[in-house]
Amino acid sequence: MAIHISAHTFEPWQLISQHETQSNLGRQFGATATFIGSMRDFNDDAAVTEMVLEHYPEMTERYLKKLEAEATQKWPLIDCLIAHRVGHIKPADAIVVIACWSAHRRAALDACNWLIEELKFKAPFWKKEARPDGNVWVEHNTAG
Repeated sequence: MAIHISAHTFEPWQLISQHETQSNLGRQFGATATFIGSMRDFNDDAAVTEMVLEHYPEMTERYLKKLEAEATQKWPLIDCLIAHRVGHIKPADAIVVIACWSAHRRAALDACNWLIEELKFKAPFWKKEARPDGNVWVEHNTAG
């Protein structure tokens, strides 16, 4: 199980591959479900050139660990990875990576889906978008 919060760009598939190798998962899993979220260049019908994601490190890490623990209680996961960007983010940059490993697909898929929905709507991140008409704090997330 791993949580990564980074102010630097990351390559999602590299993170997933490194985690698989470093976790010594071997071949005990039969399914890996992943979600990779990237920054769009628009939101609410407005162009977005950059965004800044702010957070309180201890609060955010504690919340992501809580989500991970809940997921492993709800589903028979072998392992889980959650990685999230903070700071200045440009369009097409990866923002979030979630990977769930389990013996069977249903647990991995359901856990991955639940994790991104919980993270997206409840995790303590604050988003400010740079738009042509000025900077805007985002008060709500888009629906899944």
